[in-house]
Amino acid sequence: MKTHVVILEARGGTDKGAYGYRVDSRAIADSLRKKKWSAEIIFYSDENRGEIYRHIVTKAGAYISRVNPGNLKDETGYFQMLKELVENGIQGLPHPDAMVSYGAKNAVEKLKESDLVPNDVYSYYSFEDFKENFIKTLATGVRVLKQNRGSTGEGIWRVEVIEPGKSTNSEEVSLDSKVKCTEAKDNHVETMRLSEFIDFCVQYLEGPSGMLLDMPFLERIKEGEIRVFMLRKKPVNIVHKKPADTPDAFSATLFSGAKYTYDSPEKWPDLMRLIQNNLNAIIEKLGGYEIPLIWTADFILDTDKDTGKDKYVLGEINASCVGFSTHLELSEDVAEEVIRLMEAEDIVNKRWTSFTI
Repeated sequence: MKTHVVILEARGGTDKGAYGYRVDSRAIADSLRKKKWSAEIIFYSDENRGEIYRHIVTKAGAYISRVNPGNLKDETGYFQMLKELVENGIQGLPHPDAMVSYGAKNAVEKLKESDLVPNDVYSYYSFEDFKENFIKTLATGVRVLKQNRGSTGEGIWRVEVIEPGKSTNSEEVSLDSKVKCTEAKDNHVETMRLSEFIDFCVQYLEGPSGMLLDMPFLERIKEGEIRVFMLRKKPVNIVHKKPADTPDAFSATLFSGAKYTYDSPEKWPDLMRLIQNNLNAIIEKLGGYEIPLIWTADFILDTDKDTGKDKYVLGEINASCVGFSTHLELSEDVAEEVIRLMEAEDIVNKRWTSFTI
């Protein structure tokens, strides 16, 4: 068994520390070294893809992907390399297909038959489908649109009708209606005709990963978004992210002025039960892949219309590059899990695998 781990990053982006790499990546490497393993950070580029591939296959037993969506202009070559690494015996943390399945915004739509997500959640893959259906869902109330591969709130819009158009059809919003659009990136507001906004969103539907998620806006986001930091099947940390106290703010990102507080999972027993009761459904509905090493589930409070009690609604799953720079001590747990996984892989004959975890 090779006891060397390569941590993959991309150069640039707002997620880097003073020396150009993520501080939580360095923490993982340091924790692995404490346990007598070795680790290194490699910056991926398409130009060096072949050389990086050969280095990992020769030296490492596993990779940990720490590339934020958007830090690579085109992820095609990166994901192809990861697939080739896994096919050649390298432990993928996470597997590239799992990264896509869990990290894509349509993961929420795939889970709407579970206890986690309401039924009025939709995914659009073409401009025609989006244009035809969004005018209908917007007629039911304020909506949130999310692009597929953004980060830090970019391309996430709250859309609200502020001036109805000429149409009298109550089942759809007229294209000449005026809408107020607030982007989660920085809570800035733009006012335009619905037709203009729909045309603006065509950019999110372009390319092989183009997609928009359409879901209801939950007013109780003002009370904060609850991010559950997961280490495979185990919740290890809670981040309660409360949006800035300004009229249009709904973003829970630090960049937008949201305030973060941190809790242990034990302080959220109802939410922990909800997650544990739905883990098998999450794994099954998101492709049956081995669950990612590090991932998060973001929840928003809502009120059950029948009982009046609180309920948690899943708003997003993140699995591409989950940060924990404010709690670097979690790197010890990450390193332990990496070693445990690698040692388990080493004693199982790959010709006769056990079962999908």
